[in-house]
Amino acid sequence: MLATIESINNVVNNFIWGVPAMICIVGVGLLLSIRTGFLQIRKFPYAMKVTIGRMLKKREASDGALTPFQAVCTALAATVGTGNIAGVAGAIAIGGPGAVFWMWISALLGMCTKFSEVTLAVHFREKNAEGDLVGGPMYYIKNGLKKQWHWLAYLFAAFGVLTVFGTGNATQVNTITTAIDSALYNYGVISEQNVSTLNLVIGIILAVLIGLILLGGIKRIGQVAEKLVPFMAVIYIILAIGVVILNYRNIPTVFASIFKGAVGSFFMSMKKGVSRGIFSNEAGLGTGSIAHACADTRKPVKQGFFGIFEVFVDTIVICTLTALVILCSGVPVRYGDAAGAELTILGFTSTYGSWVSIFTAIAMCCFAFSTIIGWGLYGSRCIEYLFHTDKVVRPFLVVYSFVAILGATVDLGLLWSIADTFNGLMSIPNLLALLLLSGTVVKLVKEFFAKEPQ
Repeated sequence: MLATIESINNVVNNFIWGVPAMICIVGVGLLLSIRTGFLQIRKFPYAMKVTIGRMLKKREASDGALTPFQAVCTALAATVGTGNIAGVAGAIAIGGPGAVFWMWISALLGMCTKFSEVTLAVHFREKNAEGDLVGGPMYYIKNGLKKQWHWLAYLFAAFGVLTVFGTGNATQVNTITTAIDSALYNYGVISEQNVSTLNLVIGIILAVLIGLILLGGIKRIGQVAEKLVPFMAVIYIILAIGVVILNYRNIPTVFASIFKGAVGSFFMSMKKGVSRGIFSNEAGLGTGSIAHACADTRKPVKQGFFGIFEVFVDTIVICTLTALVILCSGVPVRYGDAAGAELTILGFTSTYGSWVSIFTAIAMCCFAFSTIIGWGLYGSRCIEYLFHTDKVVRPFLVVYSFVAILGATVDLGLLWSIADTFNGLMSIPNLLALLLLSGTVVKLVKEFFAKEPQ
C-alpha cells in the first residue's frame, strides 16, 4: 500500500515541481512583470526605501492586526527556513553551480509575483468574527473573481491544511532534532542510546512552545516573529559573509563557474535552480500573502513592496550566501548525488573549525522553528476559510502543536515527499487567480503612484 502511495506521489510530484509547472510559475511572474513595467526593477530603490523606512518606524498595530514590520517578519519566518540551507545545497549538488544563476532569475520574477500576491491580499481582505484581519489567495479569489472561480479558493485552502502538518511542522521539527542531536553527539554530550529519549523531550518542549505562541493569537505571533527573524538572519549572514571573506581568492572562480554552469548544463541547472528558488521564497504559492494581509495599513501597494523585499532577502541575500559558503570554501561536492544541510555545514566547519557547528545548529533550529510558527498561521487561516468559522481554529492549532512530537520521534520518509507535493499543488489555484487578477494589480499600481509623491 505504501509503495503504491509513494509511486503515485512521485508521479504527481515530478509534474508539480517539473518543467511544465516551472514554466507556469515563471510565465505568470514574467506576465506580471511586463504588465507592471518590471516594477521590481524600476521601483527597487523606492521599494527598499519604503520597506526599510517602515521597519525602523516603531508603532503599535490596531487590535486584530500586525504592524507592517511584524507582517513581513511573520512571512519571512515561514519562507526563511531549512530550504535556504539544505535546499540550496541540494540544488548545487544536482544542478551544479549554474543552479544559483537560475535561482536569481526565479527571484527576479518572483519579486513581482510576491508583490502582486501581497497587494491583492491586502486589497481584498476581510475581518473575521474576532475582529482579526484575514486575507490571502482564498479571499482575493472570493472577493476579486466571479462566483464561477470560487472553487479555486476552497481548493487552495484544502491543499493548505493538508500541507501545513508536513511542510510547516513535522519536517521542520525533524530538522531541529537532527541539528541538536548532531551538535551534542559531536561533543560527546549524548550517546546513540539516548537519542530517542532526547528527541521525545525536544518534541514535547516544542509542542508546548508552539501551542503557547499560536494560541496567543495574531499579536503574539507577530511579537515572536519580529524578534526571532532578525536575530536568526543576522547570525547566519555574519557567519556566511565571514566564510566568503576568508576565502575571497576563490570568488572570481566561483562566479565564473555559476555563469558557465548556467549555460553548460542548461536544462538541469535551470530545473533545480528555479524549483529551489520557488520552494525557498514561495513566490507563486500565495502563502506569504496570508501574513501580509494582517498588516495594519490602508495602502495595499505599499505593503506589496514588502513582498519584493521579502524575496530579495530570502533568495538574493540568504540563498546566495549559502551557495557562496559551499562554493567558496572549496568543500568537495559530489555533483549528481543528493545533498542537504550537511554540505552547507561542512562549508562553515572547513573554514572556521568544528566549534561553529554549535552556531549552525542554533541557526537551523531558529530557521525551522520560525517556519513552524508562520505555517501555523497559514493553516489556521485556511481551515477557518473552509469551515466559515473561527471556532475550528483553536482545536486545529492544538493538533498542529502536538504534531511536533510526531516530527521529533518518527522517521518521516514519505511524509516529506507528500507534503512537498501538496505544497506545489497550492500554486495551481493561486497562479490562475493571479493571471485573472493581473489587471487589478496594474490598476492598483497606477492609482497608487498617481497619488503617492515620488
